[in-house]
Amino acid sequence: MKIVLCCAGGFSTTMLMDNMKAVVKKSAKLNEDDFSFIAIPVDILQSEVEDCDVLVIGPQIAHKLDYIKPIIEPYHIPYVIVDQEVYGKMDGATVMKQVLIARRKADMAK
Repeated sequence: MKIVLCCAGGFSTTMLMDNMKAVVKKSAKLNEDDFSFIAIPVDILQSEVEDCDVLVIGPQIAHKLDYIKPIIEPYHIPYVIVDQEVYGKMDGATVMKQVLIARRKADMAK
């Protein structure tokens, strides 16, 4: 599962991405080989969207949803907007749970 984390510059989401990777690594249920992560600025989303399984949107760019949706909708990519508080804590476990739920819902809707 390719998870793309998207924010203004890609810097703070890199910290969140590292925490999400650690959650997967420590998990008894999740296999590290099943996941790939990339943190990018929203400006290059178009170039990373094709093989994306779930998009994680940082709270600082939630207002750009009108820009993001037309890019991801043709690919039927589910997305998660990270809550400001969760983001502030860099809570990779909560975001990982949201990602898995979003992907499962998208798969069930097919």
